[in-house]
Amino acid sequence: MSETRSLWRRNPLRGRFIAAGDTPVSVLCLPNVISLARILLIPVLVWLLVADALREVCTASMPPVCGGVVLWPLAAQDGPLRWAAAIVFIVAIATDAFDGHLARSRNLGTDLGIFLDPVADKGITGAALIMLAVLGELPWWAVGLILLREVGITVYRAVALRDRVIPASRGGKLKTLVQAVAISYWLLPFASLVTWDSSGTVTAGNLLLLTLEAIHWVLLVLVVVITLWTGIDYLVQGSRAAKRARNAVPATSGTVTPAADEDPA
Repeated sequence: MSETRSLWRRNPLRGRFIAAGDTPVSVLCLPNVISLARILLIPVLVWLLVADALREVCTASMPPVCGGVVLWPLAAQDGPLRWAAAIVFIVAIATDAFDGHLARSRNLGTDLGIFLDPVADKGITGAALIMLAVLGELPWWAVGLILLREVGITVYRAVALRDRVIPASRGGKLKTLVQAVAISYWLLPFASLVTWDSSGTVTAGNLLLLTLEAIHWVLLVLVVVITLWTGIDYLVQGSRAAKRARNAVPATSGTVTPAADEDPA
């Protein structure tokens, strides 16, 4: 009986769900549930973008894909499914800030949350970038650089900095914000609301489309530059932290526990 009660007390599902306090936290507390929901939205985002692109690329005479043949590269049709995909991404990325604030303000941080939050963040961002490249709307070299930086820094944190933590920097937060704004803009099919006038006449619609295209590429440059800059800065900070740890007195050194929702890079 005592063993049963002990197991019940250690049940990770028991504990606080949303209430603030210092008592044990359930692994299924609200911030973790939100992170799990964001992860589940990743395949939904991919499906919506693919379904939008496949909407008009099949011909009835050439099987086997939906009764036709898929053209490559896929081309977005900018229909209702594309708008839905953009909304899914915006909702997912917006809840990242919400669950982080919730975990900090109510002391709902857990080891599971530390793992799930960056997985959800980088998963939804990476899926959106890859799909935009597949659709021919972003160059693969740019997406490759961004993903290489994200994966590389994640591996570096796990291996080289496993016994210490670099505090979240303004650069890392700026990178997250710029990426979120840029990807949201790229996913929203604003251009589908305007018709290009091919008669050669300068029209307000044509100027608007050119402006939208210019914003597209300006955002791409900003994302690539800020992403790479913050990655290099994080490597420099990590190198300095490792050097300080080697020179520190062993008795004063120790492991620092990261905040449940912070991605310092």
